[in-house]
Amino acid sequence: MDKKIVHVGDIACGSDKLFLIAGPCVVEDVKTMMVTAEFLVDLSQKLNIPLVFKSSFQKDNRSSLEFYSGPGMERGLEILRKIKEQFHVPIITDVHYPEQIKMAADVVDIIQIPAYLCMQSTMVVEAAKTGKVINIKHGQFLAPENMIKPVEKAVSSGNDQILLTERGYTFGYNDLVVDPRSFYHLRQTGYPVIFDVTHSIRKYGIPSADPAGGSREFIPTLARAGVAAGIDGLFLETHPDPSRALCDAASQMCIDDVESFLKPLIEFHDLEVKYRD
Repeated sequence: MDKKIVHVGDIACGSDKLFLIAGPCVVEDVKTMMVTAEFLVDLSQKLNIPLVFKSSFQKDNRSSLEFYSGPGMERGLEILRKIKEQFHVPIITDVHYPEQIKMAADVVDIIQIPAYLCMQSTMVVEAAKTGKVINIKHGQFLAPENMIKPVEKAVSSGNDQILLTERGYTFGYNDLVVDPRSFYHLRQTGYPVIFDVTHSIRKYGIPSADPAGGSREFIPTLARAGVAAGIDGLFLETHPDPSRALCDAASQMCIDDVESFLKPLIEFHDLEVKYRD
């Protein structure tokens, strides 16, 4: 299948240039969000890697009602709009209910369908109808070749501006495994493929505030495997102080480590493109 280029602002997703989706897991206080955005925008310019800023106004799949789930849609979108206007960077956020989609579309450049919801027809169709770029995250329960199904739902609803994101498979009990064959299958759809590397090292069943809730030591290895397998974009949750993050504390990367992490990946990607089939 011919490769499709999806444009997000000035970013040509699916071209020969690696792009980055990065930001805190969930919208926190304004200072944390602005510090992270400023850092990522500056780094994007320094390394010449296009950036989409990400964060969630709501995380509706927390394992306990006691855990922080975000500031809510109105306040969360207000902060994301502030980042977009101040730093002139495209924004992505996820939605959990169809009634959230229209308000989110008024602010963000990419509407994200969470992995658990990727087969929910109403979610995909309503997101597609906005005309915005849609990032459909690959469900942990779904064979990668079956991701063509939600893609077809979006296309039949009049929107072929689609990105696909891998984030690991549920394997055994409370563990995620990334199978490089998934990148191949997702690429066969013809749409740009992204690898959400930080979510893929989460340990299910363990609160993210517990250091045992994530295996950061695997992030470089998995990211390099994804780049070598031909991904178009990298999805990275990052925070000024992950130990104090209000969500996914065990898996987010400290902003201080992002530059050294990205540099070899950009070189590996350029090499992969050179020898790409």
